[in-house]
Amino acid sequence: MKTIGVYIIGILLLVGNQTVKAQNLEVVDTATVTTDQSTWSGMDMIYKRQHIKEKKPIPYEPIREADIMWSKLVWRMIDLREKMNQPLYFPTVPIGERMSLIDVMMEAVKNDEVKAYKPNQFDDSNEFQELMTYDQILEAFDAQDKEETVIDPVTGEPSTTIIKGSIRTDEVVQILVKEMWFFDKKRSTMEVRIIGLCPIRVYNKSDAVDQEDLQRRTKLFWVKFPEARVALAQREVFNPFNDAERRSYDEIFHKRFFDGFVVQESNVFNNRMIQQYTLGIETLLESQRVEDFIYQYEHDLWEY
Repeated sequence: MKTIGVYIIGILLLVGNQTVKAQNLEVVDTATVTTDQSTWSGMDMIYKRQHIKEKKPIPYEPIREADIMWSKLVWRMIDLREKMNQPLYFPTVPIGERMSLIDVMMEAVKNDEVKAYKPNQFDDSNEFQELMTYDQILEAFDAQDKEETVIDPVTGEPSTTIIKGSIRTDEVVQILVKEMWFFDKKRSTMEVRIIGLCPIRVYNKSDAVDQEDLQRRTKLFWVKFPEARVALAQREVFNPFNDAERRSYDEIFHKRFFDGFVVQESNVFNNRMIQQYTLGIETLLESQRVEDFIYQYEHDLWEY
């Protein structure tokens, strides 16, 4: 009985010591906690965002020409107005360090991080031949400063005023993607690598004659995707499901978190676009046929 009593007293003393320790937890001195958020993400956050800033592009698997047993060049159109593609379009005005895809591309070209190439409005077989300057891109945006002659309402004398140009990046509602699908026999996988990106500006002409001639589509410039990956990897994309898990633009393209449709494929007819030899619903069916051909080719390589 004495032994049992000693055990009970020991247990009670142990529980009492743990309770005292729990009640005497160290109180955090809030005065020592850093409250300066100016060096954070520019938003109301409780921690410093630095994961995206330190990100590097997702490395590709090395490939050899001898291992590529089949490949197909495809041009795909991404419409940024679709719900799935809206993270690439918004914000139309930068919010802190979060920018839209076109703003990231424009900033990279302006800072000489990425080279821009002049597009061909009718043929994309040779996209990366002629370099473009940042001023030429501003001209494609109609964003250069312009001189305009106005009449002074008081004196009646003409005077020249300079109208500052503005870049309407919200008019870029489509992205043309050049990509190559290929089958690597060494790893027995069908993969795709993006070669280039081309933003497309859709806007209304001020000198339109009629309603049919009102809207215009213009290819602004091409960038080589491998060159742009570093800039794209260090810019975050809004995640509508989790604010703590923001993806980068490089991850969006690498993991194919976007929707698009095929507008062109490599062929013997000088890389003509699908809409040049189809009409109406036949264009959509031909686009789907190209998609099905790629997937069917991979399936036909296996025997079940």
